[in-house]
Amino acid sequence: MLNKFYLFCSFKSRYLREHDCLRILFFGDEELNSKSQTIVVKLGTSVLTAGQASLNTAQMVELVRQCAQLKSQGHQVVVVSSGAVAAGRAALNKPCGSSLCEKQMLAAIGQGQLIHLWQSLFALYGITVAQMLLTRADVEERSRYLTARDTLTQLLAFDVIPIINENDAVATAEIKVGDNDNLSAMVAILANADKLLLLTDQTGLFTADPRNNPEASLIHEVHHISDELKSIAGGSGTSLGTGGMATKLQAAEIATRAGVEVLIARGSAPNIIVESLSGNAPSTTFLCFKAPIDGRKKWLLAGPKSSGKIICDAGAITAIADKGASLLAKGIVEVTGRFAVGDLVSLCDTKGAVIAKGLSRFNHDELNLIKGAHSSALTSLLGYAASNVVLHRDDLVVLQGDVPDIAYKTQKFN
Repeated sequence: MLNKFYLFCSFKSRYLREHDCLRILFFGDEELNSKSQTIVVKLGTSVLTAGQASLNTAQMVELVRQCAQLKSQGHQVVVVSSGAVAAGRAALNKPCGSSLCEKQMLAAIGQGQLIHLWQSLFALYGITVAQMLLTRADVEERSRYLTARDTLTQLLAFDVIPIINENDAVATAEIKVGDNDNLSAMVAILANADKLLLLTDQTGLFTADPRNNPEASLIHEVHHISDELKSIAGGSGTSLGTGGMATKLQAAEIATRAGVEVLIARGSAPNIIVESLSGNAPSTTFLCFKAPIDGRKKWLLAGPKSSGKIICDAGAITAIADKGASLLAKGIVEVTGRFAVGDLVSLCDTKGAVIAKGLSRFNHDELNLIKGAHSSALTSLLGYAASNVVLHRDDLVVLQGDVPDIAYKTQKFN
């Protein structure tokens, strides 16, 4: 039956390309948006398998059709795809996958299977795809980040759909992103995307777990990711995937700071990609910040892990968060962790909340010597001439500034 479907779509796709009316006959003439956008679609394992142990080809065919619809409307599409381990497990057909080595083996087997399937399905619509396998190291180092960004930019410029996954076969704990939710946020920043759509086995973020609480309400719109929302999010939603609502909130926090709107929706719902992006399907939308940060600061959000923490007093926090100031030694209360000059560190208030992060101009030993000191005293304390700025405003990104009066809005969901 599936082969007949492939044959039909292949014939019809060629016919429509010849007559230049693919969009009208296949999809209708309704546009998502008159402005062309770059949209990252993250497909979790539970979506690609429809909750089963192996990839569900019929489900993937439908997702490809919707991505092709976005392309026909003038949008650029990037797909972040899970499913390599599931594909490898099905190909090997032997019980395994309990250990890290076995999972890496399954990923190595399944990655080829997965990209071949994507190529076959997108080819039905005359769309070329390309594979990109990333690890955290590819975005932590500035030069590798720029290389990945340039490759992604060129693929989109040539009308190719990048299919991106973490390189699980070789990724170690030190360089592993760990879940495709956070990877998709990094990819959205790399692609300078307008929207990031996280498709999962849930309709969106609820006020409580809807599987256990019938009174749970769908959170329709998030203005600010508050501590309450973080406490609502749980662990991994299924035994097949590595991400749950907690990782989706982490991804949303990263992406929205970089000016990317984030949506969470149920991947199995009819025409969900198009309907959720059009605002016509139940979902959770995380509003992005209106003033997107520049390229270098986007890299700070996407890539490096913080090596340590600098605890700052209230005056320093206000100057950084509200006035765009640099951090001076006088505002430092405490320094934790070990880090070198140029390492990324987190700036926290005295309650432990992370307010910003940036590149330190001093190492941890130097900061312990000069914390709380006036800038004019730094040379005498260190014994050599040094910068009077600990973190320059051009090298830091603020994570918390003005907080909206309302964190989110709910809607009734049946």
